[in-house]
Amino acid sequence: MNLCARVIAFSCLLAAPVFAQQTTVPAIPGVPKAAQRAAESIDPEKIRAHVRFLASDLLEGRGPGVRGGNIAAEYVATQFALDGLKPAGDNGTYFQNVPLYAVHTIEDQTRFTLVPQHGAPIPLIYGQDVVTKDETGQESAEIDAPIVFVGYGIDAPEYHWNDYAGVDVKGKVLLVIVNEPPSDDPSFFKGKALTYYGRWTYKYEDAARRGAAGVLIIHRTDLASYGWDVVRNSQSVEKSFLEGDPTATLRAASWVQYDVARKLMGAVGLNVDQEIEAAGKRGFHAVELPVRLQAHIASRVRHYNSPNVIAEVPGRESGPDQAVIYSAHYDHLGINPDLKGHNIYNGAADNGTGCGILLELARAWSTLHPPHTVFLASVTAEEQGLLGSQYLGMHPPIPAGQIALDLNYDMLNPIGIPLSVEVSGAERTTFYPEVKRTAKAFHLAIQPDQFPMAGLYYRSDHFSFARVGIPGFSIEQGTLFAGHDGAWGIAQAKDYNEHRYHQPWDQYRPEMDFRGNAKMARFGLILGWEAMTVKGGIGWEPGDEFAAARRKSLASSGGQ
Repeated sequence: MNLCARVIAFSCLLAAPVFAQQTTVPAIPGVPKAAQRAAESIDPEKIRAHVRFLASDLLEGRGPGVRGGNIAAEYVATQFALDGLKPAGDNGTYFQNVPLYAVHTIEDQTRFTLVPQHGAPIPLIYGQDVVTKDETGQESAEIDAPIVFVGYGIDAPEYHWNDYAGVDVKGKVLLVIVNEPPSDDPSFFKGKALTYYGRWTYKYEDAARRGAAGVLIIHRTDLASYGWDVVRNSQSVEKSFLEGDPTATLRAASWVQYDVARKLMGAVGLNVDQEIEAAGKRGFHAVELPVRLQAHIASRVRHYNSPNVIAEVPGRESGPDQAVIYSAHYDHLGINPDLKGHNIYNGAADNGTGCGILLELARAWSTLHPPHTVFLASVTAEEQGLLGSQYLGMHPPIPAGQIALDLNYDMLNPIGIPLSVEVSGAERTTFYPEVKRTAKAFHLAIQPDQFPMAGLYYRSDHFSFARVGIPGFSIEQGTLFAGHDGAWGIAQAKDYNEHRYHQPWDQYRPEMDFRGNAKMARFGLILGWEAMTVKGGIGWEPGDEFAAARRKSLASSGGQ
């Protein structure tokens, strides 16, 4: 069944009384009336007020480490204080300092040349053929190293797959295919759904762990699911990294156009399409090509700090915690000084809405005495690669094994009352039965991930918690809304993605309808209470890629 058909089917299944119950929270077994009343108190107009301020021009697009981002952090901390929440940051404050450095490649000073053992050198045009970042934060890098073709660059023991078997890549440059081996088998790289092994971030991280000097990811549009312009534009601005990150050591974290790979392979008598096909089958072996990369990379670097803002509602029970953490990033893209006209990336939906929901959840939770601790974290530098949440995952306020669940909110377009919800990743946890039951009580149909090949689970802050073993997922609206057919919701999502997402036009408008944001907040509050009280705690389903990290975190923290 295609997406449109699924959407229409969902709309037919939903009951009409939803319209009369927008502020009513259903009674859920095991959830006390006090929690139900707190959820019912969540006010869409309070969320509106937060979004209106956070998306104002005064905050200059909330860029991390600059004036607007710092004002946003102070605003969130002030709201936590007004609600009487306990600080959970550094040294008795609401702030957890995140040390960062930003790298901007100086294009007209950067040179890349492929030098075959036999034949003429192949110079690459920066931006057209190649883009790169020196992850080390040095202002200048010189590279003269052999190129090793490592296929998809994946070492996945659970799938009995290792592209690095029998090859030493230390000090070398790796030629890697974007994505992962093709599969229709759910038991092999999850079939058509993208795993983290297919994400370009994994390929950089694993290459760095192996001591590689650089990576050249081959971009082919059908494999990447996005065009070269997306890659080029994302690399044309500065990229931030965590200070001391052991997986950010590549001198050249790069992408090359498919045509570059064709020329490179052709220079040594190979066909790139045949090599890509062979790399997706068992029996592939990495090979060092008789080609060297000679490169000079010039960078402009700035070091800065940007805080996560963290508060807590202490739990009343003694013993090991079964805490819940709510997360939403407050940063956005800042100001583009080269853009004519309105050049502030206000980020009303992305992620003023998530912050507004988080702050209203904080107020609602402040009226309760939960059995376990509730943390509320507004994190920084999400747009730079989930860096704030990565740091928080590495330095949680309590041991990771004592955190039952992360519920994340990111970019909930305020366009009405949703009748469906996306909770992609929840099905990977043992908590999913409660999620399904609660969604049904809220008259929310659970809508499947619309784009499984895009790997969206790995692109929002809940992923940072999952990496350290903490079960987590984002609560997102589906495409079904009260008073509209399914096609309307799809059209609204398409319009936002094409005209406002990561554009200066993602601005607050008075006609925005925040009732849906409030409904998602109520749903999340009830889920949080259930997560704290579910028998046996919450884990990942057996065989999940994060199950081992959960076992490790539980063992080291004295959790269940």
